[in-house]
Amino acid sequence: MNPESQIFLYIVVFCVMAAALGYYSHLAAKRRREELAALASQLGWKFYPDRDDSHDEEFAHFEIFRRGHSRYSYNSMYGELTIDEKAYSAKMGDFTYKVTSHNGKSSSTTTYRFSYLILELPFGQVPSLVIRREGMFDKLKGMLGFDDIDFESAEFSRRFFVKSSDKRFAYDVIDPRMIEFLLNSDAPTIDIENGRGLFADGKRSWSPAQFRATIGWAQEFFDHWPDHVQESLS
Repeated sequence: MNPESQIFLYIVVFCVMAAALGYYSHLAAKRRREELAALASQLGWKFYPDRDDSHDEEFAHFEIFRRGHSRYSYNSMYGELTIDEKAYSAKMGDFTYKVTSHNGKSSSTTTYRFSYLILELPFGQVPSLVIRREGMFDKLKGMLGFDDIDFESAEFSRRFFVKSSDKRFAYDVIDPRMIEFLLNSDAPTIDIENGRGLFADGKRSWSPAQFRATIGWAQEFFDHWPDHVQESLS
């Protein structure tokens, strides 16, 4: 086979593989939309599969929705949860963004996708509160003197990063009962800002079962808030 024929063959093979990949990606996206539509129906929620370019502006107080460029949400589900006899308006779905890097000669773009759950809190002014698994970067910041909030439980302080605009509020919410719950469960990152609670890790898309599990976990999380804390915010 001459060089020209080899090059032509490579191009044909590449095009066939690209077309096959695009087709299977289309099928996977279609199947996911159908699964999430079924989940929304089971929950009694509304489902909107189309992209929503306004999401990152509406929820700009959450840093996770302001990363990169070409940001939008899709497969959005809207509904309501009842927790301890209080109604929480909810939105959950998928979010995507792109990050473009340059090395001086060329550029490359990476696409990120993840799922989330957002709850509107039925309280008055709620101080900001972040609870997440402690990472290496948090440990490095601690070495430089930028400490997070520490608790009596050394294990909890070692495993979780906690930040709040009101330390007293953080200590009241994260009491011994809450600490035990967080240590013994698969806790997502929790970010409370502007009267909303966000549950997401910013790393992966959830299956319908994982969406359900996150809803259940969020319900338990708020159910663990001490009564006196909820009463003080009402």
